[in-house]
Amino acid sequence: MVVQAITTIISYEEQTRGWLAYVSKAKTLGQQINAYGKLNHHLNAYREIEVLEFDERAATEFQRLRKLGVRVGTMDLKIAAIVLVYGAKLLSRNLADFRKIANLDVEDWTT
Repeated sequence: MVVQAITTIISYEEQTRGWLAYVSKAKTLGQQINAYGKLNHHLNAYREIEVLEFDERAATEFQRLRKLGVRVGTMDLKIAAIVLVYGAKLLSRNLADFRKIANLDVEDWTT
């Protein structure tokens, strides 16, 4: 079975914020070179991956989920909304939160 690498713009945002924080903490030139290299690797990896948008459909689904009172973090709820509108499967280790969302197809492939 061939699995295509697909992610969400929310996942990209979260990871990019993490790498930018890593870069900003680099003190020495050596640490900065290393940090920018890792940031560049992150950028190049995302050039090879299809990124699903947080568009009008996803925003509407996100609002619907929030009105239902699903107790999941905002970013995870946005990811779930995108996955639901695309009819995709979500791969995550965070089954405890994502399983709170009805009709969300989620699996943990890390085990």
